Amino acid sequence: MSQLPPPVRAARPQQDNPTSDKPFAFQPASKAGRKVRLSIQGVSGSGKTWTSLSTAAGLAEGERFAVIDTEHGASSLYAGERGIQFDVLPMDRYDPRDLMKALDAAASIGYPVVTIDSLSHYWKGTDGTLDQVEKAASRYGGNSFAGWKDGTPLQNDMVEKLLTYPGHVVATMRSATEWVLQENARGRKEPVMVGMRAEQRKGIEYEFDVAAEMNIENRLRFLKSRCPALHQQILERPDGARDIAKPLLDWLRSGAQPQQQ
Repeated sequence: MSQLPPPVRAARPQQDNPTSDKPFAFQPASKAGRKVRLSIQGVSGSGKTWTSLSTAAGLAEGERFAVIDTEHGASSLYAGERGIQFDVLPMDRYDPRDLMKALDAAASIGYPVVTIDSLSHYWKGTDGTLDQVEKAASRYGGNSFAGWKDGTPLQNDMVEKLLTYPGHVVATMRSATEWVLQENARGRKEPVMVGMRAEQRKGIEYEFDVAAEMNIENRLRFLKSRCPALHQQILERPDGARDIAKPLLDWLRSGAQPQQQ
């Protein structure tokens, strides 16, 4: 696995007038206009695609939503399940700039929710960030550290586009997997596939308001949640609309009105 170089803090050039003349104005805090940023990671077969779709349907509240599909049409196999309807954009190359263009297209149409299944391809898939770093490194005599001078801004721009999408965003990510021996119900050791960290740049979960992981038994565990109702919760075979989307919408609406002093 590629090792990322440590971040470099470059000194900013001095400016004659580095600050604006505009006064800084504080205002009452409010969740008004805030949208959900949710990631679901898991091993193959854990149920993350269906869970992301059912969650997106709950967040869309009856409207059609968009799916950016990198999983060879896997999402379309669920079309019509429990009445869920969505529009899909199949992708077969994973340049982060293509994801940014797809998000711009979804925003121009006005989709209330976009699901990305999966975000991992834009990291390690064909033309993903790691590929872009390798291509850039070849221009610097094979220096991979120099290649990150091109790759890091590209990755950061993609993340920023996710965070600024005008609707809700639900992203799935594949988990790096390992086989470990665990004791089963009969007291015998058996090999079980478990997920490790998400296949994306290290620390990607910090960019989301809510991050969850699913195991092969379709058990969802929240790794982090700014929504108190979901904090440290574990859900068995969750119904995305009822168990995830509803608490998130309730949470956002509960603070839509600013607290007056």
